[in-house]
Amino acid sequence: MTQAAFLVLTALADQPRHGYGILREIEELSDGDVQLRVGTLYGVLDRLTADGLIVLDREEVQQGRLRRYYRLTDDGLRALDAEAERMAAGANAAKRRIAEGRRAPAHPADRPAVPPVAGPGLAGGLA
Repeated sequence: MTQAAFLVLTALADQPRHGYGILREIEELSDGDVQLRVGTLYGVLDRLTADGLIVLDREEVQQGRLRRYYRLTDDGLRALDAEAERMAAGANAAKRRIAEGRRAPAHPADRPAVPPVAGPGLAGGLA
């Protein structure tokens, strides 16, 4: 699932929204990091509709313009939930690897020097 599809489904998880409302919700969900273009949004909406993950909820005329509201289907909710679980598992795996990497230096030159143990030399005597 693309990031754009995931964000559109997430924006529709709590209520139906029209295109501009979806764009605003995505911007808010991403703390302003993601700003989809209108063309991208409508391409994603078309694909999600064709896949049965969203449906047209209703159409309203507001200020002389037609607004189409979309909502998640049950399949869309399941797909969003599965993708959120997959992403969470990946994030957890990355965090484990980061934690492991901090405990054990990866490169031998980064490891602390081990002092030699005093003992017999090569000839069997003390060095």
